[in-house]
Amino acid sequence: MIDTEKTSGPGNYEYVIARVRSRRAVLFDDDDYRKLVRMGTGEIARFMEESEYETEMNALAARHSGVDLIEFALNRNVAKHFDDLLRWSEGELYGYIVRYLRKFDVWNVKTIIRGLYSGESREGIETDLIRAGEFDEGLLDELLAAGSIQGVVERLETTRYGDALAEAYEVFEESDVLVPLENALDRAFYEELLTGLPAEPSRPMALYVEFLSAEVDFRNLRNAFRIARSGADMEPEEYYIEGGDLFDTNDIRQLAGDVDRLVEHVRQSRYGDELREGLDALEEAGSLLEFERAVDAALLEYSGRLSNRYPLSVCPVLAYVLAKEREVDNIRAIARGREAGLSQEEIETELVIL
Repeated sequence: MIDTEKTSGPGNYEYVIARVRSRRAVLFDDDDYRKLVRMGTGEIARFMEESEYETEMNALAARHSGVDLIEFALNRNVAKHFDDLLRWSEGELYGYIVRYLRKFDVWNVKTIIRGLYSGESREGIETDLIRAGEFDEGLLDELLAAGSIQGVVERLETTRYGDALAEAYEVFEESDVLVPLENALDRAFYEELLTGLPAEPSRPMALYVEFLSAEVDFRNLRNAFRIARSGADMEPEEYYIEGGDLFDTNDIRQLAGDVDRLVEHVRQSRYGDELREGLDALEEAGSLLEFERAVDAALLEYSGRLSNRYPLSVCPVLAYVLAKEREVDNIRAIARGREAGLSQEEIETELVIL
């Protein structure tokens, strides 16, 4: 829950960013991931026990083992780190972090509705939840117990996502695809995140807006390529999120059905250099997965550059959130891949490596 007493004042940027830089220094690097893909799940667990995940691994080892132990430790660890961000921060900085961490409420709702849609057990769904957003344990338990997607939508009626989900649920009932629900969550999150920002921002605030704009651009980019590749009869502008610079509604309408034109549009944009390899893979091998990994990597690199341009802003904190997410996603992908018997090469295609 938001601590309203902490939201007044300019924010303690210098202190929080110093703490964030020390945390970022101990994140796994690409060499660590290359070691992990050669290990079995038991070896991965031992590797984590000797890292900054030691506390979580030891606390959970009596109740879980194998991939379950790794996943529960990852989720508990990331929630701890993001709770620390809120505990350290004050003033406007606290407010910005609170709003951004609501992305994990969106993640959790998506995870629950995907699990219900695919018939996953409650235990299986719960494994993937990241308890780092604003939703408390009581609401998450209600959503897990809802039993149906309709039940989830009804339990969220009074939240900031209620209206958007109710409208999208009607489309879901007709189409039986989750895209309308997932996109409604994304749009509600980003629209609120970008609401109320100053018309003439200071330099730190301008970088914050640029960071959010890039994240919206990359979300729209993913949606546009997925729609183009799916061949589904969908209105692309209905899935457009405002706030970015890469597309407007007219661009989306004209480009989303044509992969070649989309690729050329992106090549000519300010993201062309960062996404060159991913675009090449998309054109040569038709690999949407590889392209999406390139998008994730590009956003990480872009956020890092913004952090260095003006260190005393919220950007280093948000860049750390993205980097920590990347670490958790990569470790989870490696552990699940090893359990499933995938080859090293197959697992590496699932990783975001800079």
